[in-house]
Amino acid sequence: MKLRSITLENVRRFIDPVRIDGISDGVNVLSAPNEFGKSTVFDALRALFFVPHGSTKKDIKHLRPHAGGSPKVSVEVETAEGRFVISKTWFGKSEAKVTRGDVLIAQADEAEAWISRLLGGGDGGPSGLLWVRQGLLGLSDGEKNEQTAALEARRDLLSSVTGEVEAMTGGRRMDAALARCREELLGFATATGRPKAGGPWAAALHDVETLTEDRDSLVQQVAALQSSLDERNRHRRELAELEAPDTVAERTERLEAAKVAFQAAETHASKVQAAEQAVQTARLMADRAKQDLQTFRDVVQTRSKAEAADQEARDKLEKAAQILAEAEQNLADATRAHDAAEEKRRQADALVRRVQAKSARDRRTELEERLEKAQSTRGKVEAAKAGSSIGPDDKDMDRLRGLNSALVTARALRDSTATRVTMRYASGHDGSVVHAGEVLADGKALTIHSDTVLTLDGLGELTVHPGAGPEDIADVSQAEANLDDALKALGVTSLEEAARAHRARQDAKSLLTQLEAEFLAHAPKGIEDLQKQLAALPQPAEEEEVEDLPSLEEAEAALRIKSGVVAELRAKMEAARDLRDDARTKHTTALVLQEEATRHLTSAIEAMDRLPQTDEVELASESSAADEKRRQAETDLKDAQSGAPDIAAAKAALTRAQSIEDAALARIGELRPAIAALDERIRGSAGEAVEERLQETADKLEAVEARLARIAREVKVLERLQAALEGARSDARDRYFEPVAGELRPLLHLLWPDAELNWADDTLLPQSLIRNGQEETVDILSGGTQEQIALLVRLAFARLLSKDGRHAPVILDDALVFTDDDRIERMFDALHRQAGDLQIIVLSCRQRAFRDLGGKALQIQASVAS
Repeated sequence: MKLRSITLENVRRFIDPVRIDGISDGVNVLSAPNEFGKSTVFDALRALFFVPHGSTKKDIKHLRPHAGGSPKVSVEVETAEGRFVISKTWFGKSEAKVTRGDVLIAQADEAEAWISRLLGGGDGGPSGLLWVRQGLLGLSDGEKNEQTAALEARRDLLSSVTGEVEAMTGGRRMDAALARCREELLGFATATGRPKAGGPWAAALHDVETLTEDRDSLVQQVAALQSSLDERNRHRRELAELEAPDTVAERTERLEAAKVAFQAAETHASKVQAAEQAVQTARLMADRAKQDLQTFRDVVQTRSKAEAADQEARDKLEKAAQILAEAEQNLADATRAHDAAEEKRRQADALVRRVQAKSARDRRTELEERLEKAQSTRGKVEAAKAGSSIGPDDKDMDRLRGLNSALVTARALRDSTATRVTMRYASGHDGSVVHAGEVLADGKALTIHSDTVLTLDGLGELTVHPGAGPEDIADVSQAEANLDDALKALGVTSLEEAARAHRARQDAKSLLTQLEAEFLAHAPKGIEDLQKQLAALPQPAEEEEVEDLPSLEEAEAALRIKSGVVAELRAKMEAARDLRDDARTKHTTALVLQEEATRHLTSAIEAMDRLPQTDEVELASESSAADEKRRQAETDLKDAQSGAPDIAAAKAALTRAQSIEDAALARIGELRPAIAALDERIRGSAGEAVEERLQETADKLEAVEARLARIAREVKVLERLQAALEGARSDARDRYFEPVAGELRPLLHLLWPDAELNWADDTLLPQSLIRNGQEETVDILSGGTQEQIALLVRLAFARLLSKDGRHAPVILDDALVFTDDDRIERMFDALHRQAGDLQIIVLSCRQRAFRDLGGKALQIQASVAS
């Protein structure tokens, strides 16, 4: 069978009929981009040949367009009997037809049977060997039914071209001999080579094992009898030695002497223990007196420092209050000056308008000049207006300052209880203490909230671990987060940057005010109003005398000067407001610090009040007296310890003497019943005749071992015979695979000279590749090598089918996707080498790569619906 044309209608994207014509013998190539419909053509062909026309399974549902409809596929095929058209329609009015010209050959189920006979029967037939769906590159890919159909097709083909199955198995007599050998072997052993339960081999092994255990048991009984005799003699000698009168007297004398020595040592040890207790009490009293004296000094010093810190904080608060009052006054003065200047500007503006109205001629001239200046100023106003809307406004700055003040307060509260490190350098010191790359200043306190590393010149690094820290740290983190969020929302990174942006905005607003004032001076009601006024003016009349007024230029100059003064005073007023806000922040910080210093002072005073009513001199005297008592107690302890007997040695001597006595008595108690038991055991063994029974069992074991050796030799002979028969049949199977191997060998050598394939008996597929003297299983080869072998094997099967008179086209949908540029050229050569009397159809989206394949180029073209 060879395909000559393909027609699709209502198949996925092909709603209108399309057709592929001119499919020739040899290599045919349909190369087009992705989504062009190549895989649709492949799936439609598989449905036509392998899916019944009445099917509604998912593989047919997937052929329907999104808009619905009945998929229809038609192909024109050429066989030895001539050309036929096969067509199928699914869903709706489903049908299957085979026609030859205008003659209907078969329809419905008869058409399905005709197609099955054409394919060679089965779900795939010869085409199952040769058609490669997109994404299935290996020879054993696809669903279970597809794999089974392909296996049956391979078995049918190889049996057909190599004769009867006898050629593979090596003959029925070989099978019979192999079966008889396996049957005999299974009488002795299992399939894994182990003795079979209930068989003669297993029985002989069991007899040997049982007699061996009996012999070993009797050997042990004979040895046990002799051991009991020897052990009884040893026990009798040991008992006589332990009960000898001299030995008993020596043990008793040693024990009494050890008891007297230990009693004397215990008495002296009690005296030493009393002296040690007195020393410990005296030391505790001395330490307590020192601690009371140091506590008194620490509280006095803490109160002194707190008083100094409180006074310093009050001075700073007073200074901050003065600065804030001055800033408030300066802001008020700047506001009054700005308001007065604004009034003068308005008067100058009124004068300008009076001058502008003195005559129509002057008015026209003035309006034209004002119109020109207003138009010029308007552009400047727009630029200034854009700048005046960029950056934080007054409300934003007030919020930032409030958040900053909250942060300063939170940090002050946190720092008040945080760990501090203060460095006092010795006079003439060489080294220094460095923190974060900066030298720690003399006397300056460093506040620490987390683990901090200090570098000590010439010594190393000192890490300060402040512990968990105060709970206010969370408040500081929240305050910092609030301030950071507010800054990010305004597009700045710091309060200083926000202040600069705010001042820039104020400067722009000041300039805008100035420009707007200038614009209003030129066009109070807008440029259009000036244009209307200019158009409405009558023709100029003769000049009339008017009151003595300055010229328009003088009036406008005076207005510009006053407007500039207003803008300058507004900037000063804003600057004064910024200074006032900064003074407020510093005053708040100073207030928090002063309150904290007052709390520290209060705590120090309360701690002072809690101390007992005494003074430093009295506490120092008590500490000296306690030290003297401690020294006297230590002297008494030394006197008691000198000449004391070694109680540990005395106790050890007593323990040793007592253990010797106890061990002797215990051993005597063990020996008497042990000797009695041995006497009884010897009398019992002497009457059982174990030595005669041992000789009888050894004779039986020798006979059974000889029988087991004969059976083992028979099993080995059968195993060697089975291996020889299987080897002979394996040689016959090599002849079974020779036809396909012969077709495949020259194709393999296009890629790998001298390469060979080994075949699997169960799948009838290659299982390993031998090249360069090394064997590699197919499943460990690269994806490119696997798809190359799979394609070459299909070409070889196609050649065998052709020789067997069953022509079938080779159809490849996007094969060779993993093949490199060098090997793809040789694969193209292989396709053309096999294409002599075959039909090969290649569907590919790799247009550039498959341009060099050659062959007949196919196209999908519109067709007239039938």
